[in-house]
Amino acid sequence: MPLEKTHALPDLHERRERVFIVLAGIFLGSMTMLNILGITKFIQLGPLSLAVGVLPYPLTFLCTDFISEFYGRKRANFVVWVGVALNALVITFLYLGDWVSGIDPKVQPQWQTLSLAAPVMLNTGENVSGNVELFHFIYSCTRGAVLASMVAYMAAQFCDVYLFHFWKKLTRGKHLWLRNNGSTMISQLVDSIAVICITFGASWYAGTMTFEAILGLIGSSYLFKLVVAALDTIPFYIGVNVLKPYLQIDPTQEH
Repeated sequence: MPLEKTHALPDLHERRERVFIVLAGIFLGSMTMLNILGITKFIQLGPLSLAVGVLPYPLTFLCTDFISEFYGRKRANFVVWVGVALNALVITFLYLGDWVSGIDPKVQPQWQTLSLAAPVMLNTGENVSGNVELFHFIYSCTRGAVLASMVAYMAAQFCDVYLFHFWKKLTRGKHLWLRNNGSTMISQLVDSIAVICITFGASWYAGTMTFEAILGLIGSSYLFKLVVAALDTIPFYIGVNVLKPYLQIDPTQEH
């Protein structure tokens, strides 16, 4: 083998691993933001009512599509499993933070205590009133959502990876838009239904939330993800065309 090619191989390997780490980092960072932000705030985007945690979530599907395209199904599934472990880590530290006693209320910063004018029932079934530790209040309201997002995340991401490679194999590596949109749009529907139903199913059963309201949240969440999934076709095409010569990987082959 010529000397210049011998030197090029380690550089090419490092280049490929560097890109993989960046894609995996964006994926895991976006997924972690989803769990931390969760349903701490609902925002209004035109006619859509969305949990703020939904905003970074579409990035995860774009990243797994890139990883699937260039690195194959095994690596994409590996990143998803790392995400599962990271989800569990986030839940563990949220639980520990709520379980460990806070500092003396006399020296605790004022902003760490929430004053409630009327009793409030948390998702845990606990009634709280008066001065309540802010972390406990937020954690109790959102921990169900974190567990729901973990279940929905697993179902949606594995569905996305499977469908991406299903369309890729069916079209023999052609029609990039089909595997990008076909996998993401279906898996996003799975995610939206799962996370909203698990999070608010108990509220609907208890009669504190109507079925129409739950359908509205599912519709708003999915419509937002659907629009973003359609728009990310452009950066996906650009990214594939840029990364293909840079990584020297043929995307039509399984790696």
